[in-house]
Amino acid sequence: MAWLLLFSAGFVEIIFALSLKYNQGFTKLWPSIVTAVSGIGSFGLLMWALKTLPIGTAYAVWTGMGAVGVAIMGIILFKESADWWRLLSIGLVVAGIVGLKLTDSQ
Repeated sequence: MAWLLLFSAGFVEIIFALSLKYNQGFTKLWPSIVTAVSGIGSFGLLMWALKTLPIGTAYAVWTGMGAVGVAIMGIILFKESADWWRLLSIGLVVAGIVGLKLTDSQ
């Protein structure tokens, strides 16, 4: 259950980070509301997962999921570079997330 909470927190973190781009410095109402709600939701889910998961593993997975998700969405939504170095780097972060998950016994 803790891993499901952590992965949910990671997905909500992606929404949070993307909404920062759309709220334009908190000048747009609805994107700003999405930023606030998703930020609180992501932190809340992370805190809930931390009741049973090791903090080092959980925090690294949470930030890694956010980084990978936002990098991929940046390529899709904002036409950011998709050169092979960038994709390789994203793949390395994914490998780290998988490795941390595999080394945790929960």
